[in-house]
Amino acid sequence: MEDGTSRPPGITADTVAARPRPAGAADHAATEEVCDPRPPSRWESDADVWQWDAREDCEVRQILDRIADKWSLLAIALLDRHVMRFTELKREIDGISQRMLSRTLRQLERDGIVERTVYPTVPPRVDYALTEMGRSLHATTKALVVWTEAHQERIAAARSAYDEREAELRDL
Repeated sequence: MEDGTSRPPGITADTVAARPRPAGAADHAATEEVCDPRPPSRWESDADVWQWDAREDCEVRQILDRIADKWSLLAIALLDRHVMRFTELKREIDGISQRMLSRTLRQLERDGIVERTVYPTVPPRVDYALTEMGRSLHATTKALVVWTEAHQERIAAARSAYDEREAELRDL
């Protein structure tokens, strides 16, 4: 990787900026990090520059792994409503352990998604809120929820059909 970024050798910000954008591509900044190990001459289409790869050392993948897990998404959704204390979040997120909530909030704080405010009271009071970046992330994840709601019946039908096929195979 170059310069401590997720950009592989040979792919520079200038290279990214110079590539023509495919129709409908989002407007990305010229400094966007790209995790494509192939040199620009090996890209199969203009869309390749806007993709990320699945390598563990890809910074985009690392960020997606962190923010797209079920606990992070739930915490972000709840904090979009209002500032919350740890115990409120724990009560609202069914099934999360205290340790996992603490870990999730620390990771989100480290990434600049959540802001933690400690008040010097007895007992100490700690509030959690979304940062501006966290609010913009929540706006993006709303589309995923809308998609899920629109397709939940089809997904349930696909699951049923799959389970039936698997049961038939087991019975053979």
